[in-house]
Amino acid sequence: MEQEKNDGINKDTVLPLPIQQNRPALSCGLKIRKMMKTVPPCLGKFRPVVGQCCHQCTPDSLSKKLGQNYSLGFHNLLSVNETQTRYRGWLVRRVCCALFVSGCKVYGSPVSGRLERVCQSHRVKKALTAEHKAPEGADGHGQLDCLSPFLPLINTCISSGVLRFVCWAMLKMFASVFGSIQVNLNHLSALHRASQEGSLLVYVYVRQSAVDCALIPLVLFYHSLRVPYTVCPLQIKNASLRSILQKVGVVLLPPSAPTEEDAEMDTLYQSVMTALVRELLHEGQAISIGVSERSGLGGQWLARIRQLIKEGSVPDVSLVPVGISYDCVPKTYIQVGLRSIFQWLWCLFCWRPEGSVRIHLAQPFSVKEMCESGRCRVDEWLPLQDLLLPVILNNRAGSAFGQRRVSWLLPSSYYASELQEPSRSERNLSIAIILHLIFSATSCMAVMPTSLMSSLLLYKHRKGVSTSVLCRDVAWLTEELLFRNKDVGFGGSLTEVVHYSLSLLAPHLIIAAAPSKKDPLIVPCPSLAATLHLSYMAKTVTHAFISEAVGACAVSAMLCEVAHSGVSSSVRSDVEGVEVKGDTEFDVVLCQSELTARALQLCHLLPPGFMPPCQSSQSFALDAIDSLVRCGILIQEEVPRDVPICDFWKKQEGPLTWTTSDDPYHSDSDCEEPDLCSYKIRQPSHCPEMLFFLCRMLAGHLRALCWTTMGLDLFEMPLAEAEFVAQIHSHLCDTANKKKQHYESCSEEAAHTAVRTLIDLGVLLEEWQKGGVFLAVSPLFQLSENRQKLHRFISQYLYN
Repeated sequence: MEQEKNDGINKDTVLPLPIQQNRPALSCGLKIRKMMKTVPPCLGKFRPVVGQCCHQCTPDSLSKKLGQNYSLGFHNLLSVNETQTRYRGWLVRRVCCALFVSGCKVYGSPVSGRLERVCQSHRVKKALTAEHKAPEGADGHGQLDCLSPFLPLINTCISSGVLRFVCWAMLKMFASVFGSIQVNLNHLSALHRASQEGSLLVYVYVRQSAVDCALIPLVLFYHSLRVPYTVCPLQIKNASLRSILQKVGVVLLPPSAPTEEDAEMDTLYQSVMTALVRELLHEGQAISIGVSERSGLGGQWLARIRQLIKEGSVPDVSLVPVGISYDCVPKTYIQVGLRSIFQWLWCLFCWRPEGSVRIHLAQPFSVKEMCESGRCRVDEWLPLQDLLLPVILNNRAGSAFGQRRVSWLLPSSYYASELQEPSRSERNLSIAIILHLIFSATSCMAVMPTSLMSSLLLYKHRKGVSTSVLCRDVAWLTEELLFRNKDVGFGGSLTEVVHYSLSLLAPHLIIAAAPSKKDPLIVPCPSLAATLHLSYMAKTVTHAFISEAVGACAVSAMLCEVAHSGVSSSVRSDVEGVEVKGDTEFDVVLCQSELTARALQLCHLLPPGFMPPCQSSQSFALDAIDSLVRCGILIQEEVPRDVPICDFWKKQEGPLTWTTSDDPYHSDSDCEEPDLCSYKIRQPSHCPEMLFFLCRMLAGHLRALCWTTMGLDLFEMPLAEAEFVAQIHSHLCDTANKKKQHYESCSEEAAHTAVRTLIDLGVLLEEWQKGGVFLAVSPLFQLSENRQKLHRFISQYLYN
């Protein structure tokens, strides 16, 4: 970690003042600020270093140290002044933004000859021949007629004048939307050096909003780096708007395809896009790609880049994960036209700027090094049903070892334009790259004050909390995040942070203040929209505590087993007999092997992106248990043995055991008998709040799985996949409305993830029919007994 100057706050990182709007929840805002004047400023004093390469997969890229400077801090893109231009004076101060934009460097984007080279690509020729759109040996005019829908996409360019005007307009518009856009300057020098050395850079971010596509080019233009060609997944119908965007390097969907999935079903589109990526990289251009954390859409572009490297068409590419964090995520429109643009512009006049954005550009790493080094192993990937069904149906814990295969992130249909479909290991390696980038980009994201506040209100103080207790917990959780090397997107005094975040979250909160009490009470709104918003904002905190959350759920599962044993005083120990005294007072010894097995099984149920693919599930499960010891939740206890652990002479009296040494994960201690140990909860008389806080982080995902499993008999199957997901989403909402709680389990993302998990488990079978993919319940789980077993297996991890 590095200590920042000026009490931990850069000059441009001070929180903007809360926006005073006509919101009833802010009526006691002044009272909150007065009450917290005595709290000393204690936040944002240390900033962790984030965005470094993976030390296991890309150690060579990690050791390059291309001029990183970890003391530069952050800079606000919206604070353009005369010092950033070559001129001075009162007139300059009024037009400094236009002068600054005119002075930024713009790299050329030649398009001469690109169309001919794309037409001559063997992929494009094969696709045209296969679809009988152009016979073999057809002339160039015949090919151009067949490729006419894709000609504007191929001719996408970067015009210097248009780019400067669009960037100036974006700076002005974003100043009306956001209070600040903070950029981490630590890795910018590395990007400058890599660009000077001729490295091909591909920026990868996790999709959250349509604004993501605009922020990355704006940041790079602002710092005189090469503006990338941006892959935009939105369908834009207006011809004038498409023409402007294609002159600033935006690669759009073809007009005939309503969605990105529909476009990727066209073999000719796949071939043209692969050839276009090849030509862009040959020209030395940079590319910006967004990947969906839920469905993996956008990962096909990374698979294309890797295929080009494997063929030798491109020597190597450096990938740059980008973490973008919002205080308030802007709304995204699936189809963008002039009407939606005018609606957005009209909103700018009605609303004042609120919230800030923080952007982390991580250290670039080599794709070739990651693929050819063999350090990212995919040979242990197994279907989820092979990992968990023996445990669920037959209670065999030993079958859970391995890594979950998520082949749906990169369907085989994306390789239809290739001469031959890659092997399973090659395809898994491309999926590993996608997962690694999702994990890296998510790890780069800063925890914003609204995310921190949402996590506390949703997972720790669901029934309400006083402001003084909330302030104490904000300081505590900030220290915990910084301890885990997670950057926080705020600085300043505790008073400013709490008041600022409550101001932004006010529509989703109930803030009440009695005249006789000086301490206002804050309660999350018990509504679907408010809970879903808080749950979405709290995701970054869940990512930071994922190891602890998995370990806490494993502990909760073992405690539930003790509680359901049916006796108030019983012996429960896998190592030594220990009594469980009373109904509420537990003195339980938790066996390390069983606790690790529970955590391992839960790891397989996590959505993609929570775990790095280069780390085995077993290693992650062990880290999850160790993290609870570091948190102080568990206390490790050694089991007494006949031979002291320090008596090496007696330990060596037995026969020697040997292991193979060609395993990269081999250790000299592998031949020794593992030490038996057990754990106890630090406060058995009353379960610690930290344990329940961590358990609630995964409760939304697990409860959605439970509700989906128990609702399978309510639908007439088979159903189309999209229709089935929509019906599951409606079922989750109805169930939450009946219970009047647990609304975080009924989001569209939760429904999609639950359906995808049940498909991987073999509960749902995919049937390919003429209308698309249809889903039906497998014969094994048509039995209510097996569905009950699955429900019990998942619900054991739920904290109640």
